[in-house]
Amino acid sequence: MKYNSTETTIEAVSDKNSKTDKKNSSNKAFTILGIIACIILAPILILNIILIIQGFTVDSNSIPNIGGTFPLIVKSGSMSGTVETGDLMFAHTVEDTSSFKKGDIIVYWDKAEGGSLVTHRIIEVTKDDDGKLAYRTKGDANATADAKLVYPEKIIGTYQGKITGLGNVALFMQTIPGLIICVILPLAIFVIYDIIRRRHIQKSEQTEAAALMAEIERLKSKKAKLESESKN
Repeated sequence: MKYNSTETTIEAVSDKNSKTDKKNSSNKAFTILGIIACIILAPILILNIILIIQGFTVDSNSIPNIGGTFPLIVKSGSMSGTVETGDLMFAHTVEDTSSFKKGDIIVYWDKAEGGSLVTHRIIEVTKDDDGKLAYRTKGDANATADAKLVYPEKIIGTYQGKITGLGNVALFMQTIPGLIICVILPLAIFVIYDIIRRRHIQKSEQTEAAALMAEIERLKSKKAKLESESKN
């Protein structure tokens, strides 16, 4: 009889461990999905914050960047063939803006365009009428060179690379529908899921604790009965 009681206990514990393992596996899977969602959303949110701040930037000294790298949304086709409208372009700040050469792609301020950032290629390193160093630039897709020379102090960075089409996604995320669909809704779903998951875990733990106590009491009662029968 003692052997049968022990066997029953082992089976109960084994079944409980099996259920616990399944629950832990499920929780781990959802946790991993949540981490992946955060990894995807976090960089996009950071990029959008930088792009939004850029909209209020009025000079090259306050351009927001991360480690010198900053994103730009390509809004014109003047550099088509290198970057296209709707691409997300990345540039890097440069301390020495007087050492560029022909063929370099630079990002500079153009006050004539309302203080906007322009990305064009240097086609000539020259000097103005006063002998000051300047660059003549041109968009790859433009037929003629830019009318004005670009001076070193107006340059804030140099072209590094692009992600095709991501600029359109970033622009959409800056709209109210985009903010709701791409940011608020995923975050709300994640928060709601996390609340439900925590409550489910708490309820499961309480149920398991109650079941364990009931099993312990049952085994105690059975043991006491067996001891009583053995004495008789």
